[in-house]
Amino acid sequence: MKKVNYIYYSFVALFLVIGVGISGFFLVEGYSFIEAFYMTMITISTVGFEEVRPLSTNGMLFTSFLIVISFGVFAYFITNATKFILDGEFRNLLKNKKMESTLKGLKNHVIVCGFGRNGRQAVLDLLLHNERVLLIENNDGVVEDEANDEIRKNKNFFHVHGDAVNEDVLLRCKIESAKALITTLPSDADNLFITLTVREFNKTMTLISRASEEHSDVKLRRAGATNVIMPDKIGGTRMAKLVSQPGVIEFIESLLLRSGVDVNIEEISCSDLDSHNINKSIKDLNIRSISGANLIGLKTKEGDIVYNPSPERVITADDKLFVMGTSEEIESLTCLFVGKSKNK
Repeated sequence: MKKVNYIYYSFVALFLVIGVGISGFFLVEGYSFIEAFYMTMITISTVGFEEVRPLSTNGMLFTSFLIVISFGVFAYFITNATKFILDGEFRNLLKNKKMESTLKGLKNHVIVCGFGRNGRQAVLDLLLHNERVLLIENNDGVVEDEANDEIRKNKNFFHVHGDAVNEDVLLRCKIESAKALITTLPSDADNLFITLTVREFNKTMTLISRASEEHSDVKLRRAGATNVIMPDKIGGTRMAKLVSQPGVIEFIESLLLRSGVDVNIEEISCSDLDSHNINKSIKDLNIRSISGANLIGLKTKEGDIVYNPSPERVITADDKLFVMGTSEEIESLTCLFVGKSKNK
């Protein structure tokens, strides 16, 4: 709002001058309100139309005084009004009003703090999975860059200008109704503050934080982060794996990191399954034959990961299934077992 304060000051100054002019002509010359307003406007705009009637000596002195004080004010107003429109701030003001209206009904969205390399990649991948993404970034120039045109045009992308460390900005972004938050700021202290603030208002959301220092990992988890990602550490591990297990890494990256790949790995919560599919063995569910998708693992209530589970294993309502297949196969499996489309 500070960026457009000058236009408000311009309006206030202009109205004050108009008020002085109307009052002066009314008192000095005895003009009616309409006559005083007309004389004021032709005086401050310097258009030079004929007076309503000849001025008295006092009227001439007052008109000279009004010309002196109004010339600078009127020029200041015209300059700022032109700047307000041509610099795009008027458009941004309308955009912010529209955004406020959108934010009122926003829920189950993912908030991303920061639009650096990590933040931008997170936004791209989330949009690829049809998630509603709300970006918090205080540098509009980064978001408005031509390289991000496709991101801005995506109907599921929203941008709020502000500092994510500011509690009011986070509340404005509806953290209480968001499904997840990813903070990618370069400062571990900022990420820690965001984590503490978010956990105060939303105890259950998934919260992913970036960390740069080794010791920050424990602190962020203690503050409430669901997962902590250290980009440098992950990058080093991946480079080492590319030497020792290049084929495996290429296979995994083709599934998880590259866009345009037809096969995906998706998570299905068993709490959403129809009751007649609960407490059945994997063999009885016959996932592969029914949908074409493959069950490659599951997560238990205790958080244990079971890789390539046995066909005899019984599925409970607390489990989470990890399935691999095409979008159509996974959609088919979801419809058959859950009884509805996953995306709905």
